[in-house]
This record gives sequence, C-alpha cells and structure tokens, in this order.
Amino acid sequence: MNHPAELAINQYLEDATSGISSMSEETIQQIGKDVMDSVRRQFGGGNKRDEFRLRMSNIGKPTCQLWFAKNKPEKALPKPTTFVMNMLLGDIVEAAFKGIITEAGVAYEDEDNFVQLELNEDTIHGSYDLVMDGALDDVKSASDWSYRNKFESYDTLSKGDSFGYIGQLAGYAKATGKKVGGWWVVNKANGNIKYVPADGLDLDAEIAKIQDTVDTVNKNEFERCFNPVPETFRGKPSGNTILNPNCKFCDFRFECYPELQELPSKVSQARTKPTVSYITVNEG
Repeated sequence: MNHPAELAINQYLEDATSGISSMSEETIQQIGKDVMDSVRRQFGGGNKRDEFRLRMSNIGKPTCQLWFAKNKPEKALPKPTTFVMNMLLGDIVEAAFKGIITEAGVAYEDEDNFVQLELNEDTIHGSYDLVMDGALDDVKSASDWSYRNKFESYDTLSKGDSFGYIGQLAGYAKATGKKVGGWWVVNKANGNIKYVPADGLDLDAEIAKIQDTVDTVNKNEFERCFNPVPETFRGKPSGNTILNPNCKFCDFRFECYPELQELPSKVSQARTKPTVSYITVNEG
C-alpha cells in the first residue's frame, strides 16, 4: 500500500461487505446530492462542451491537441454516445469514494475547492478533488487496463499521459500551496481502489511546462507534438508507420493526419486482427 488511508478504506469496505458497518444518513445524503448535481450538469442541457478555454483539466494536454480545440473545434471526431455516461460515472465514483473515506474515518478537505493558478500574464481556473494529510490528491476512475498499466506507478503514467493528469495535479498543488499528493484510482471493472503517489513529480518543472503550454497556445502556431512510429512484428520493422500511442485518443487525429487509416493489422496472424492506426502502409 502507498498511503496510510488505504488500510482504513479497505477495512471499511470489508466490514460493509460483511454487514458489520453501515453508512450514516448524512453521508448518504451528501453522496446523493453530489450525484444529482452531476446529473444536472451532464444532462441539464446548455453545456457548451466545445467552447475552448485553458483550464486545469486540459492544461496538461499536448499543445497540438489544444491548438485544434482552439482553432478547428468543428474538426473533432464526434463524441461517442457513451461520452455523457462516462462523465457521469466518473462523478459518481468520486462522490462514492468521498463517502467511503468519510465513513472510514479518513480526514480530508474539499470545501472552497475552486482555485486559480496565476502565471506570467494568464490565470487558469479549476476545481480540485480533495486535500488529504496536507497533500493535493485527485480521484480518477479507470478502465481495468488503465488501472493495471497506466496507473501502475507515477513512472508508467508519465510515459503516456496524453490526458494531462500530471499537469492537472501540479497546477492544483501550485494554486493551493499544498504538497503534491497523487491519485486515488478506482477500477471501473471491479471496484478495486489504490493510491498512486506522484513521487517523481518535479513541481517547478511541471509549472514551467504549463507556462510553456500557455505561451504556445497564445502564440497560436501549430506544431505536432509526436511523430509516427515504425510498426514492428516480432521485433522487426514491417515497413509501415503507425500513429504514435500518445495520439491514440486524440479527437483530431484524422485532421492532423489526413492519410490516417484505421485498418486490420497488416502483420498480425490472429484470426481476429486488431485495428491499427496506419500513417503509411508498405504495399510491397
């Protein structure tokens, strides 16, 4: 375990599963209120989801993606019909998690959580999740794959953080003046919970990156952040090039690479071939 609170959380969940412990009406009411607020936010209508502005939740994303969001939002891939449900499920997970740690006797702060990060000539706003033991933590719901791989450690997250979670956490810590904590991660597939400390995060370096991001966005000049990579099969190059893994979930990947084709793998020998994002295909 990476955080002292993990033991209390696991004990509470074990007791709740056994019917030994219960949840107070006050906590139930708070979870219900938080979920209702989320439902109104996600399904209430009038949300301008494509209106661009720099905020804590996107400040850690690649600048090329932010350029498209600012200048060509209409070129984004249509959001899947699961988008709103996924947003709602993330909010439900956060509400339930806070209820669980409350009942487990874990002290935390989340009042007045709207903060602003003052940079050279810009201000970035956002709302952090919680502060525990004087450290700024974020709550994330994750797929089983992300829970086991991306959120295995700070190092694994830093190698593929296209969603900008590290920059987001650093921005909140700097804005609040709190220590950098980490991420409470809930596995959406099975309900497992773990803490991933941001033990390799250099706050000054991350804030400098945020300033660079703001400057780049303000300059409004497009430059790709990642290059395509060679496709390999059994350790040997196939002659094809594929989309950089950091671009996999980018809504603008087809606008950035008009030649992009998502095709069955050209090298896989599986009966059902996985889909691969090809930039170039060697027809020879």
